[in-house]
Amino acid sequence: MSLPLEGVRIVAVEQYGAGPFGTQHLADLGAEVIKIENPADNGDVGRSVGPYFFEPGDSHFYQSFNRNKKSVTIDLKSSEGQAKIRELIAGSDAVFNNLRGDLPEKLGLTYNSLKDINAAIVCCHLSAYGREGPRKAWPGYDYLMQAEAGYLSLTGEPGGPPARFGLSIIDMMTGTTAAMALLAALVSARATGKGHDIDTSLFDVAIHNLSYLGTWYLNDDIVTDRAARSAHPSLTPSQLYKTKDGWIFVMCNKEKFWPIFATLLGRPEWANDPRFCDFKSRLANRDELTRELDTVLSEKTTAEWIETLAGQVPVAPVNDVAQALDSKFARERGLVVETPHPVRDKIRTLACPVRWPGETLPLRSAPRIGADNHDVLGKLD
Repeated sequence: MSLPLEGVRIVAVEQYGAGPFGTQHLADLGAEVIKIENPADNGDVGRSVGPYFFEPGDSHFYQSFNRNKKSVTIDLKSSEGQAKIRELIAGSDAVFNNLRGDLPEKLGLTYNSLKDINAAIVCCHLSAYGREGPRKAWPGYDYLMQAEAGYLSLTGEPGGPPARFGLSIIDMMTGTTAAMALLAALVSARATGKGHDIDTSLFDVAIHNLSYLGTWYLNDDIVTDRAARSAHPSLTPSQLYKTKDGWIFVMCNKEKFWPIFATLLGRPEWANDPRFCDFKSRLANRDELTRELDTVLSEKTTAEWIETLAGQVPVAPVNDVAQALDSKFARERGLVVETPHPVRDKIRTLACPVRWPGETLPLRSAPRIGADNHDVLGKLD
């Protein structure tokens, strides 16, 4: 067996978060991802995103997005740089970028600019607001998308200030979407011998991810607001509840779980209680149900309730980042891995979430700037 993307070469004009996150998926699965960095700008700006560093130009942030890649320094604004990247793209399967929407055309990274040297080349574009329209030249970042697409109005407690996700979720979702789009276009190019442009943007993905909340509004003018305790907008119990020493998240998102939950709590009568017997009744009496569940769940610790409920009712402890990564289950799943590193010998990072049975995925730390100039560019001379 071999890795699923072995033999696929992708030239990536990328930096910061969304783009590198997407191409790291591809590199983890065996693609040769050649990261193009501008030496005049000290390379990917992510190298300088602190406050934590392994060495100058090598931040923890940068290592989180660039595993298993190669780094080549090319100034795309110079004629020499343009010649070099065109020569490199001529022997590649795809060129990826997460530039501002107006820049791919200016830098010659569109299919129309490259089809004369490689008719099958796939040109995947990830921008803030798209490559067409009045915002194509606008810079944009994750938190801006969360704000404009409505996410901040949905996150946090009612009555509190708007709140963003604790992670750059739009960057990560858009990077993953771009990786999917590139692979779809690559399948088409290999079938037809003809490549093309394919686009996605932070804003488009942010709006798309509104999903059923968007459908509710578009069809019945329902504007979803924040709910207390991070509750599901229509299903209950599906939220945070108090325990003796903290919190637990319970999600009885199918009716079959409610009588099981009630029985395990020592309140089997709740299964047929007209206040709580079905989704409609529980939603109408959510505040009362929350008080009742808080009372019962506060009799034991979160760990004790997890022991009682886990595997029978969908529940989870409310961890911080350290507790999540140090958990026994995360370690059993092999979700923390080590990669070799020139300064630390080894560093720990998060494993690729895709598994390829029978194969071990590559584990190389993110490259120093220009680390692969000789091996990649030297072969072009």
